Amino acid sequence: MTRTQRLMANLFGGWFQLRQRFPAMLLDELADAVAVGERDHMGEVRFAVESRLTVRAVLSGVDARIRAQEVFAQLRVWDTEDNSGVLIYLLLSEQRIEIVADRGIARRVAQPQWDAVCALMREHFAAARWRDGSLAGLAAIHALLREHFPMDGRDKHDELPDRPVLL
Repeated sequence: MTRTQRLMANLFGGWFQLRQRFPAMLLDELADAVAVGERDHMGEVRFAVESRLTVRAVLSGVDARIRAQEVFAQLRVWDTEDNSGVLIYLLLSEQRIEIVADRGIARRVAQPQWDAVCALMREHFAAARWRDGSLAGLAAIHALLREHFPMDGRDKHDELPDRPVLL
């Protein structure tokens, strides 16, 4: 996507889609899916959806990956005992999905595995199945975390909020 295309997409796209695609009922369902999935592994999962970037951000070279890393920091996903946070970030205006994993998980899960989760979600989203894509992405991430970051017998407390964030 060229800079001009990104500017147009962020100026005119995404802002009206946020609540339409992610209504309160779906946010509740996603929060439940995060909470239930986290019972089976040592990871902490956050889900964030942003309608669009500011013109200033686009002109400054901020793309979906950079913005996902900023949101990762803002939501303090890095602030877990085992460095076990994972962020799913959606940028609606550019139709981008980014997954950012903290260093404790990034050492164990290879990038192609995260890319496969993004592809799964993208397939659902392309068919306007926002609920199914979001839940499938969460399920796939929980499966990866169960495999690579299983419960280790310690008591686990919920370190990060489970409810998705709309930005």
